[in-house]
Amino acid sequence: MTAGTDVFDGFGDGAVEFYDGLLADNSKAYWTDQKPVYDEHVRAPMLALLAALEPEFGSGKVFRPHRDIRFSRDKTPYKTHCGGYAAPFYVEVSADGLMAAAGYYRMAPDQVARYRTAVDDDRRGGDLAARLAAVERAGLTVDGETLKSRPRGVDPEHPRLGLLRHRTLFVWRRWAPDDALHERACLDRVADTWRAARPIAEWLADHVGPSEQSRR
Repeated sequence: MTAGTDVFDGFGDGAVEFYDGLLADNSKAYWTDQKPVYDEHVRAPMLALLAALEPEFGSGKVFRPHRDIRFSRDKTPYKTHCGGYAAPFYVEVSADGLMAAAGYYRMAPDQVARYRTAVDDDRRGGDLAARLAAVERAGLTVDGETLKSRPRGVDPEHPRLGLLRHRTLFVWRRWAPDDALHERACLDRVADTWRAARPIAEWLADHVGPSEQSRR
C-alpha cells in the first residue's frame, strides 16, 4: 500500500511491528521515536478507512492513542491498539491484527433497564435471539459483560435468561495479521462485518437507544 494517502489501500507495512514494539516498550521515548510510523502506517490509513466507509455507515472518528490512567493501576501511557468508530460500529488494528465489531460496549443503568424490558418481551426478545443466531451463523462472535447470576426478579427458567444477564451487548470478528491487512481487501472485511452486524445495531437503536441520564 501507499501509506499516508487519502485513499485506503490497507494499513501500512509497519503497523503491526509498531504495536509489537509498543507492547515491549510502552514509554514516551518509544512513542516519540516511532510517532512518524504511527502517523503514516496506522492513523492515516485508519482515517482513510473510515472515510471510505462513511457513505454507507456514517461519519467516523479515530480514538486518541493516550490511555486515561487517572483511576487505573496500569500506568502505561499509550493504548496498544488504534480504534476507529462510526457509532455503533467499531474497527481496531493492533499487534493481533484486525478486529471489526458493532453494538453497545457500555450501557448506563437506564439503557440496561430498557434492554432487559425488551428482551423479556416475547416478540422483541425473540427477535433479538433470532438476529443473534443469524449473526453467529455469519461467523461473528456474540459478546458483552454479563452478570454471574440472573437479574433480580427474573424467572430462572426464562427462555432468554442468558440474554437477560447481559449488561452490554456487541458482536465482533477478528483476523490475525496477514497480507490482506495491508491491502484494500481489509476494507471489504470491515464493511462485510458491519453489514452482518447491522441487524443487532438496529435492534439496539430501536429498543435501547442512547442514555437519557447523560442528557440531564
